[in-house]
Amino acid sequence: MKVAIIHDWLTGMRGGEKCLEVFCELFPEATVFTLLHKRGSMSKIIENMEIRTSFLQKFPNIEKRYRYYLPLMPIAIKQFNLQGYDLILSSSHCVAKGIKIPKGSLHICYCYTPMRYVWDMYNQYFDNSRFYIKYSMKWLRKYLQKWDVKSSVNVHHFIAISEYIRERIKKHYNRDSLVIYPPVDTIFFKSEDLTPEKSIHPYYLVVSSFAPYKKIDLAIEAFNKLGYSLKIIGNGQDEKKLRKIAKDNIEFLGWRNNDELRIYYNNCKALIFPSEEDFGIVPVEAQSMGRPVIAYKKGGSSETIVEGVTGIFFEEQNVSSLIDAVKKLENMKFNSNNAVENARGFNKIIFKNKIKNFIDEKVKIMYNI
Repeated sequence: MKVAIIHDWLTGMRGGEKCLEVFCELFPEATVFTLLHKRGSMSKIIENMEIRTSFLQKFPNIEKRYRYYLPLMPIAIKQFNLQGYDLILSSSHCVAKGIKIPKGSLHICYCYTPMRYVWDMYNQYFDNSRFYIKYSMKWLRKYLQKWDVKSSVNVHHFIAISEYIRERIKKHYNRDSLVIYPPVDTIFFKSEDLTPEKSIHPYYLVVSSFAPYKKIDLAIEAFNKLGYSLKIIGNGQDEKKLRKIAKDNIEFLGWRNNDELRIYYNNCKALIFPSEEDFGIVPVEAQSMGRPVIAYKKGGSSETIVEGVTGIFFEEQNVSSLIDAVKKLENMKFNSNNAVENARGFNKIIFKNKIKNFIDEKVKIMYNI
């Protein structure tokens, strides 16, 4: 079969791109369609694919300012011609699922979330924006919501990344979906071949992009008060603001490659995960390394962390609740083997097999094979 894989944009290897990588392994002859591609920012598996971009690729400084072109994205995604493709697999958190589907083709969407910018997290993204952006989005929001719902009709089958997202797909699109959790490389993220460093100042760890909804400011404010060592791996649009409010006990490390990240996981006291996440690969990676997680008890984290066994939750997304959780963990002991065993249930092989079996089943039904 001729296969097309649709992904919103290719600007860095994050959770969605790790799923995309598996899709490329399953269909190495497929064509990848995306709004824009920052060359060299993807893994070798993805970079080696045939990649086609939209007209947005030609816009000036697009790799850094693509978020400003959100109103144009529904138009851009529909410009691709998929005539002749039998299977369309969209990997979507924004507009990828809105691709124009040829008659007779099968469209399966692996959905990370309904477009969060215009639904549940609209306020978190735009409340603190510049006036003209805030005003524009207030006017555009209803249009984008209508488009998001309307484009969901073109999907034959939805796969959700968590029960949390399955409920949101039902809420916004009134569509049923199957949950297949994203892949975590539990073979790579293991501590067996690493020696823990004995640090005079044991540290807590945050691994995240610096988007507003990630709530990195919450972790910083909590550790400003606690005075404990906190290392932050990541970067993003809020970096200047976050660095400005952080005290000397908080260290920004930028993005680190997986080899370095594994070492930081291995030597941290615990991972701090303050956001309401659709799934959250990072907490599973930390558990795979045998480390406990302190997470906000909402979203995908509640499906991947076992309370009191592989980590603890804080109930309210505020500084005092997080501080209480950190102090609670200070007086607890965790068996790293429990965390490792829990993480194995989210490994890459399980994901790959479930996705393959689901697609095979739907293809056989669609084409009477």
